[in-house]
Amino acid sequence: MSASPEPRPVWIFGYGSLVWRPAFPFAQKAPGYVVGWARRFWQGSTDHRGVPGAPGRVVTLVPEAGARCWGMAYLVEPDRAADVLGALDHREKGGYARHRQTVFRPDGTALDEALLYVATPDNPNYLGAAVIEDLVRQVRASHGPSGPNVEYVLELARALRAMGADDPHVFELASLLG
Repeated sequence: MSASPEPRPVWIFGYGSLVWRPAFPFAQKAPGYVVGWARRFWQGSTDHRGVPGAPGRVVTLVPEAGARCWGMAYLVEPDRAADVLGALDHREKGGYARHRQTVFRPDGTALDEALLYVATPDNPNYLGAAVIEDLVRQVRASHGPSGPNVEYVLELARALRAMGADDPHVFELASLLG
């Protein structure tokens, strides 16, 4: 009988509210990016930044060749991983699925493979693309149990700027809301 492998720490990559409000215990964090994905406000939030019938807009990732999406990677110790992932599964229940993706450090070296949550067009809360003026209107009007949708956008923009990341989509929306 062979011994089961030692549990490993888990990296989690956040590109939305996890960048500025992880709300789970972690051993370390590191800024980084994933390749081939662009962050877009295409996911509806009916449980955090909006309500049923009046969803807010939160980010998801969409495939885009050559794109880099900056965020924050968090290392979770093996003895806490099951609890943290259970809490994240609940937090991201509105249409997000787990994916694995290599995260790169700012210098371009690979950090490790991380779990990240991506909302896809086949989930019931997916809203898809919208012109910037419609995004502004919807974000301004939306509020949910986690607070105003405007706060989500502005805090994400602030956190990305603090790490020196560039995201024209987020920054344009934030500038029109601010």
